[in-house]
Amino acid sequence: MSASRLDGKACAAALRERLGKAVQALSTAHGHVPALAVVLVGDDPASQVYVRNKARQTKEIGMHSIEHRLNADTPQDVLLKRVQDLNADPDVDGILVQLPLPGHIDEAAVIKQIDPAKDVDGLTEASAGRLVLGKPGLRPCTPTGCVILAREALGDLSGKSCVIVGRSILVGKPAAFLFLEQNCTVTIAHSRTHDLPALCRTADILVAAVGRAQMIKGDWVKAGAVVIDVGINRIDAPERGEGKTRLVGDVDFDAASLHASQITPVPGGVGPMTIACLLRNTVLAACARRNWPLPEGV
Repeated sequence: MSASRLDGKACAAALRERLGKAVQALSTAHGHVPALAVVLVGDDPASQVYVRNKARQTKEIGMHSIEHRLNADTPQDVLLKRVQDLNADPDVDGILVQLPLPGHIDEAAVIKQIDPAKDVDGLTEASAGRLVLGKPGLRPCTPTGCVILAREALGDLSGKSCVIVGRSILVGKPAAFLFLEQNCTVTIAHSRTHDLPALCRTADILVAAVGRAQMIKGDWVKAGAVVIDVGINRIDAPERGEGKTRLVGDVDFDAASLHASQITPVPGGVGPMTIACLLRNTVLAACARRNWPLPEGV
């Protein structure tokens, strides 16, 4: 068996196309264009790339993009005040504070400050609580992208065995609840799980989110399984020249491709879906805050 690539770029592009139509529908029906505000503190290169991509894609689907760039030495109280101002701005539908923040800032305190109705990253305690309780709310973007990709591959997920390797609050735990909502049978595993390879081989859907380069080996994958690789790891690539590196996931892609039916590449798999789901959350937030019906395709 040779797996086909589960193309996150194509899936994200299709979602953005639907969102663009939804944004136009909201503008026509209500005279409002959803707005996403992103706050970037410092000059971390990776964060700058992420923010630039988010802004570009926000504008491409017709939404307003608002950027607040603060110096790395910005005091915490100044950042908190900026978030409070965005909470109070009726034209802002979604707020995202780009992580990581500089070391002198308490990330938990900043996230706590975000209005849950505008929490398009799905990171506040209120958002997490609504997910656990099965109530409507804004869901974390990366786990949501994983579910959308799994549905793209398999359609109805009811009854599927889903093993999630990783228990972080950002991906592993919320992904478990999201796959449960799809009527999967879910197991959360981690680096200390007894006989992890054997457990992984039970999965119809294997989600790797452990943060270790190529930890999941090819023979850990059940024949015909769908593999969703959340990991982004940079490793040395001497074959490309001295000092060169390359990005790999948490799964040994080449080896796993011999067993899986479909597998996400790294890059180009889950990553594009994360940004697309952020834009989707902004549209959801805009409608929920005003009790508007959701446009078709969202």
